[in-house]
Amino acid sequence: MSGHTTSSVADKWDAIYTHQECKTALPAEVLQQNLHLLPQSGAGLDLACGLGGNAICMAKHGIEVDAWDVSSVAIDKINDYVDKHKIKILTQQRDIENDPPSPNTYDVVVVSYFLYRPILKNICKCLKSDGLLFYQTFCAEKVTYSDHITGPKNPNYLLNKNELLSVCEGMQILVYREEGLQGDIHKGWRNQAMIVAKKID
Repeated sequence: MSGHTTSSVADKWDAIYTHQECKTALPAEVLQQNLHLLPQSGAGLDLACGLGGNAICMAKHGIEVDAWDVSSVAIDKINDYVDKHKIKILTQQRDIENDPPSPNTYDVVVVSYFLYRPILKNICKCLKSDGLLFYQTFCAEKVTYSDHITGPKNPNYLLNKNELLSVCEGMQILVYREEGLQGDIHKGWRNQAMIVAKKID
């Protein structure tokens, strides 16, 4: 278990999102770099959506998007943004750790900077046949020089080596990137891993 209450987590993220806006929320690199893999239509989920950068990106590419987050502040800001910009996104304040998505529901699921291991298999199972998972978050093995984003310190929220590959076992791996500490650590894409995987029944 995560060792915290839902209300304390919601309060934490509410405080963070109070000072941020959707217009500055960008889609994760795993989505930005692989937009060409998205289907032309279908049902999508931005899981632990924050201010909706992934959801907004998917909606603009023709996906019918659900956006879930524990923070009511984030959800309210997304609702205001989509109303203003005439974008269709169905939002929901939701405790994802205790109420993960149902099986065989989505054609696309995007997860960025969220890791709760007890529901990782639920996330894969919520995909329909041929559905795509786009996942990106921080790794335990990381470069620590000062100008680099390193993510959280708690190992519960950091990926082990090749963990995303293990999570997606049995799926078709379309994209995988995890550079670790190999080579010149001042170059490349460090401290994170990304995967795009296709569910095969």
